[in-house]
Amino acid sequence: MISSIKNSVQLLGHLGKDVELTEFDSGSTKVKFSIATSDYYKNSKGEKVQETQWHNIVAWGKLGENMQKYLAKGSEVLVKGKLTSRTYNDKEGNTRSITEVVASDFLLFDKKKDPF
Repeated sequence: MISSIKNSVQLLGHLGKDVELTEFDSGSTKVKFSIATSDYYKNSKGEKVQETQWHNIVAWGKLGENMQKYLAKGSEVLVKGKLTSRTYNDKEGNTRSITEVVASDFLLFDKKKDPF
């Protein structure tokens, strides 16, 4: 049981743009999108300050296809998954690093789009 929570993350936020679906020659599919989470605090002047973080989400196969079907820019969603980091080369040949959440489940909070 402990091993299943060693690398576990849950995020509740809003999509910043529509889900992007990629189909590979092998027949597998992958989606990617980002969600924003916000925290609030009061600064030294007593003013409310919003701090927003953006999180990269990826999902594979049927889960990703369902995300692409039901989620859209602005959707409020809970995503459960694990953190992964990887490097890649951009178009200019520079090595870049990215941290992503590989989703294992999601829950849509938009009642007007709720498929369940």
